[in-house]
Amino acid sequence: MSAYVNEEPRAVARVVPRIGDIQACAWDACANPDPATYDPFVSHAFLGALEDSGTVGGRDTGWLPHHITLEDSARQISACMPCYIKLHSTGEYVFDFTWAEAYERAGGRYYPKLQAAVPFTPVPGRRLLVKPGENAKNREVLLAAAAVELSQRLGASSLHVTFLTKSEWRRLADLRFLRRTDQQFHWYNEQYATFDDFLAQLSSRKRKTIRKERAEALSDGLSIEKISGTNITEAHWDAFHKFYMNTSSRKWGRPYLNRHFFSLLGEAMGERCLLILAKRSGRYVAGALNFLGGDCLYGRYWGAIEHHPCLHFEICYYQAIDYAIEAGLPRVEAGAQGEHKLTRGYRPVTTYSAHWIQDANLRRAIASYLDDERREVAETSAFLAACGPYRKDGSENRR
Repeated sequence: MSAYVNEEPRAVARVVPRIGDIQACAWDACANPDPATYDPFVSHAFLGALEDSGTVGGRDTGWLPHHITLEDSARQISACMPCYIKLHSTGEYVFDFTWAEAYERAGGRYYPKLQAAVPFTPVPGRRLLVKPGENAKNREVLLAAAAVELSQRLGASSLHVTFLTKSEWRRLADLRFLRRTDQQFHWYNEQYATFDDFLAQLSSRKRKTIRKERAEALSDGLSIEKISGTNITEAHWDAFHKFYMNTSSRKWGRPYLNRHFFSLLGEAMGERCLLILAKRSGRYVAGALNFLGGDCLYGRYWGAIEHHPCLHFEICYYQAIDYAIEAGLPRVEAGAQGEHKLTRGYRPVTTYSAHWIQDANLRRAIASYLDDERREVAETSAFLAACGPYRKDGSENRR
């Protein structure tokens, strides 16, 4: 692409069609420079497993990698950005189907578009992956400008940067990106020593409900196993893949991830994986795959081949909280949407996306819509926060 001469010494943006063509150490030096805040989803290993398994990369997937790197005169990478040409809008969790339909009814062509994201992963995190140092903010601007230029060269209708950080979201507004918000539910560890310490912060009625759900989930002879690192075998991945396929097929119609992806994941970053599995009569019947970040447990995929009341809540929410307390992790992120998480101790948080739209008329229409949507999201979040299960005062008995 273009060479940029700004405060940076001749920074050059390049487009790379395979993350495997970028050295892992160079990518990760930008994506995860601080182990304390390690984000597994922007790591070279995770993105590489998606590509190497064929989950993304072919035209039939609709995700065509066009990663952007920013290099200095010695061809050392100082910034990078996971980017994909998209031929549809599935697997993104920031929904723009109505935008596409409206534009195409008006005679426009919405696809292809450019997406800066982690495929199938609604986890907030950095998208402008800049190595720390002088002029880091300037490199963020150059990286975003390079993505806009790539969109224009491709003839794409738009560029979408999804689940980025709030600081990136604000910065992109200066480059004429439209700003969008949405909502998730995360659990925060207030330095609890035990699960009961957490329950003590809830209203009496909510404490009783959670204890009842936990007892009911395991009442049918079920037991829970937590398996991580080298203890995860191919047999565990076989079992989990069955759960994932069964539940994803019913919920979404088409599972995004294939069996090979999970094997590659285990090989490349098994130490970051945590399987929480339910077993009955010596057979695994349900489970959730979590990822260990530097300061967070990320709940990602869930599935089951048997129905048991409250088992989803136990495996995906309560067992995750248990683990975070034991490990001293500050928070748990349990994926997109789900107001049912609120009554289980998860708090509403705002998520962010930024959108560059080529067509001026489409841009104006979307901008007006987003103004109203942001207000609605803010009002809903404030209302839900006030309706949370936490005690409003200290008058209740803590147990």
